[in-house]
Amino acid sequence: MTDAPILEASAPPEVHSISIRDVLQAIKAGMADFKRAPVFGLFFAAFYVVLGNLIYLQLDVLDQSYWIIPLGLGFPLLAPFLAVGLYEVSRRIETEQPLDWAQILGVVFSQKDRQFPSIAMVIIMIFMFWVFVAHLVFAIFMGLEPLTNITSNWQDALLNRNGITMLFVGTAVGAVLSFSLFSLTVVSLPMLLDREMDFITAMIFSVQSVLYNPVPMVAWGAVISIGMLVAMLPFFLGLFIILPVLGHATWHLYRRMMHFADQPG
Repeated sequence: MTDAPILEASAPPEVHSISIRDVLQAIKAGMADFKRAPVFGLFFAAFYVVLGNLIYLQLDVLDQSYWIIPLGLGFPLLAPFLAVGLYEVSRRIETEQPLDWAQILGVVFSQKDRQFPSIAMVIIMIFMFWVFVAHLVFAIFMGLEPLTNITSNWQDALLNRNGITMLFVGTAVGAVLSFSLFSLTVVSLPMLLDREMDFITAMIFSVQSVLYNPVPMVAWGAVISIGMLVAMLPFFLGLFIILPVLGHATWHLYRRMMHFADQPG
């Protein structure tokens, strides 16, 4: 693949079977890519760290810091889209192309003329739907509770019957939405960078890859969820490490699962 926009549509790929071992190997390859080009990983991760802290500070100023819980759970939903820069770095390392800032940022910027805006809207809409559902679940279970001291005494507000039920239901709904988005994007985003394909077709193949490899893909989804949540403490600083590794690893997992006719091997 060259830096110029691809004009010829790619033929459909073949979905390969993978194992837990492939997931571990992808993570190992992701770590190797981050070690080889750490400055790019830190650069793209910085957007998340800054945005996460701005959201928290804004909620704190509005005395609504308790919303950091649902927003924190939904925040990783946006990670796949902004990881496109990490996919490009891994693609260049794989093909032994130069890691030039101008070219990498140029490739990322050029995605606005391809299918990324369309799939970005899908991601943003799912995130906004999660925020709406989080407010709805909160209102259903906590709407009649006195919340004047929730920021200073959250234990009394949340560690009761309604609070625990709310957390359980909200977590369950969030898990369903997260896994749905994971299934739609885990392969489609790197595929759209790598190939000329419409976003609907790419999402269909992404879902097929999850259905074809349920155990390793559920394990990979768990790694992403746990890693992202842990990385947000404290102050989202862990994202400087976790996000680049996961982004690079996603590229390598895509390469292991999707095989195109013009691809060697």
